[in-house]
Amino acid sequence: MNFALTPEQMQIRDAIERVCAPFDADYWLRKDQEGGFPDDFHQALAASGWLGIAMPEAYGGAGLGISEAALMMHTISATGAGLSGASAVHMNIFGLHPVVVFGNEAQKQRWLPPLIAGTDRACFAVTEPNTGLNTLKLKTFAQRDGDFYEVHGQKVWISTAQVANKMLLLARTTPIEDCKSTEGLSLFYTDLDRSKVEVREIEKMGRKCVDSNQVFIDGLRIPVEDRIGEEGQGFRYILHGLNPERILIASEAVGLGRAALKRAAGYANEREVFGRSIGQNQGIQHPLAKSWMELEAADLMVQKAAWLYDQHLPCAAEANSAKYLAAEACYHACENAIFTHGGMGYAKEYHVERYLRESWIPRLAPVSPQLILCFIAEKVLGLPKSY
Repeated sequence: MNFALTPEQMQIRDAIERVCAPFDADYWLRKDQEGGFPDDFHQALAASGWLGIAMPEAYGGAGLGISEAALMMHTISATGAGLSGASAVHMNIFGLHPVVVFGNEAQKQRWLPPLIAGTDRACFAVTEPNTGLNTLKLKTFAQRDGDFYEVHGQKVWISTAQVANKMLLLARTTPIEDCKSTEGLSLFYTDLDRSKVEVREIEKMGRKCVDSNQVFIDGLRIPVEDRIGEEGQGFRYILHGLNPERILIASEAVGLGRAALKRAAGYANEREVFGRSIGQNQGIQHPLAKSWMELEAADLMVQKAAWLYDQHLPCAAEANSAKYLAAEACYHACENAIFTHGGMGYAKEYHVERYLRESWIPRLAPVSPQLILCFIAEKVLGLPKSY
């Protein structure tokens, strides 16, 4: 086994760091305070060709694997952009994976190049207010009407819907009582017609510059050619994107944790109390050392999960474990960074309080830590299903 980055991967890391360099901690602090999508950051990555890192070369992408995409997202987060920077672009990295796998040639030609170029922005509309993680119980309904579907329903926690012009939508096309439990849902990629779709932003704890929203759909007309694959098979299609999504978010969490740890160690070396650096005290050293080890261990699981995915091997247990371990390690590193700064950690100008707020995102989304534990218990350990 070789854990070293390949020369190509080192070039990716260095190139992403150069793109991110103008977008420093003060930039992200302003974005956290003022809000507003980071258009200039998004366009800088698009202009450098990075938005299609995991998309096929035939449509303008780089054709690389999830290992390289995870490295890219880790690097963005670790520069101090955190989940604000990562969330602004990661829909491009994994969001249209169902199109790559199940879309027809005309759909790929029509949809992928504008997304990679940054001229299209997409949101991912799956979660609903009354179903949560129970995706098979979705109620948003798409009624077939000739060459169109007419859609009515609600979605919630839909990121970037304020700025998106496209929407990847999972909706029911067959009543739940008339089909098998895993069937009856269809997947669409279509224009976000704001005359039929109302988007209401949700005020939230952190990541202000990447909006989260409630979405109300009332009579949206979707052409049949905007349906991905077969009618009723949408749930099966989105499953193909779940493991890479977990891997990428885990990698972002490790990056955020390392950004916090770097700031904490720097502050501990510089801050003097009672005539010496506070970093000389074991009460400061030990929590930071523990966080370093936790982040390293989580990163190894991220790398393993990404490698398995790129080798087309089963990776659900590893992807979920990576997400769980990285989220917890990230949160503890951000918490320890605040403790290291003492009262100054509560001040926005030192940035670590923003990191702590953002560290809640990978703990909560896209799947709860409790459901990951249930998954491992059932699928890996062979214990009875508990829900």
